[in-house]
Amino acid sequence: QVQLVESGGGLVQAGGSLRLSCVASGSTSRVNVMAWYRQSPGAQRELVAAISDEGITNYATSVKGRFTISRDAPKNTVYLQMNGLEPEDTAVYYCNAHGMRLGIIGGNYWGQGTQVTVSS
Repeated sequence: QVQLVESGGGLVQAGGSLRLSCVASGSTSRVNVMAWYRQSPGAQRELVAAISDEGITNYATSVKGRFTISRDAPKNTVYLQMNGLEPEDTAVYYCNAHGMRLGIIGGNYWGQGTQVTVSS
């Protein structure tokens, strides 16, 4: 089992920045990808960014150039640095960890979510 605890959400004005943190504990050897998703009311949950154990990253087109995902392996922590925030970024942000082997997802885990609100 893997437990994920997120922090760093809050209320900011457009153009501001936030850094989200997600600390993983438990059987972290069972996962090799960590990611951030977000979901707005009435919308589908969307992948924001992901990073593999090898350091390969993937970003949603809407956040490229503004958001950066990174990890601190000794601390079992993944970060999402969000710059140039826009009202459209308002959502609940969820930390995710999963195993990806041979194109098959396993050991899928979710954090509780943290609210990010961007005002005009």
